[in-house]
Amino acid sequence: MVNPVQSLGAYALGRVFSAGRLGMFFIYTIRGIVRPPGKFWPTVKQIEFIGTKSLLVIGFTAAFTGMVLALQGYHTLTKFGSEGWLGSAVGLSLIRELGPVLSALMVTGRAGSATAAEIGIMRIEEQIDALECMAIDPFSYLITPRFIASMVCLPLLTAFCDVVGIFGGFIIGVGLLGVNGGAFWDSLISSVDWGDLYMGLVKSVCFSILIVWVCTYKGFYAGVDEGSFGPEQVGRATTNAVVMASIAVLISDYVITSILL
Repeated sequence: MVNPVQSLGAYALGRVFSAGRLGMFFIYTIRGIVRPPGKFWPTVKQIEFIGTKSLLVIGFTAAFTGMVLALQGYHTLTKFGSEGWLGSAVGLSLIRELGPVLSALMVTGRAGSATAAEIGIMRIEEQIDALECMAIDPFSYLITPRFIASMVCLPLLTAFCDVVGIFGGFIIGVGLLGVNGGAFWDSLISSVDWGDLYMGLVKSVCFSILIVWVCTYKGFYAGVDEGSFGPEQVGRATTNAVVMASIAVLISDYVITSILL
């Protein structure tokens, strides 16, 4: 009976240690905002990587999501003779829920995985240790610019996703299914208020923090817990980063929705 109890205790202590290290990682990242070196150009570079290079994949995702919403919503609303409210259904679904979530998941898959892999490679090649030897704060140099860039980019990418998705729904609803265009836009404008936009904004900001927090953390400590540093540890850290960040986005989506509704 001693070994199972010892194993359970060691596992619990390990989880508590990881949770504390994760919290300290976030504190060091925030502290890096006011510490040298300068972050303007590194942040601009990360904005290009996270934001600009994600436009295409988010545009395709949003367009086809809006088309599917219009197609499914039309066949549901026609059962009640309410196809004129198609614009409201598409707009609210995207602005309140699908826009922030899909944008966050796409950024996680494209930029989050690359970030975790890049920082993980720097860990196993001892580049992070070299920064510390040169008295350069690795959090301020590596993590904080990505944190700032993510908070700037994801709300803008979410707004782009909403707009493209609504126009995708308009093309299918009005152009293909024959819904009146005026009714589409009138129902959209009358149904969407500032509370819906605020919810989407809050979600996108929270998701941006979670994505960069989890992905950079996993890359930064790649192989540290195992005590071995190699390509296998980088691959495992990248996989864990994408999975954990995606789960965190979905859980926080429920929590934020339950609070703001």
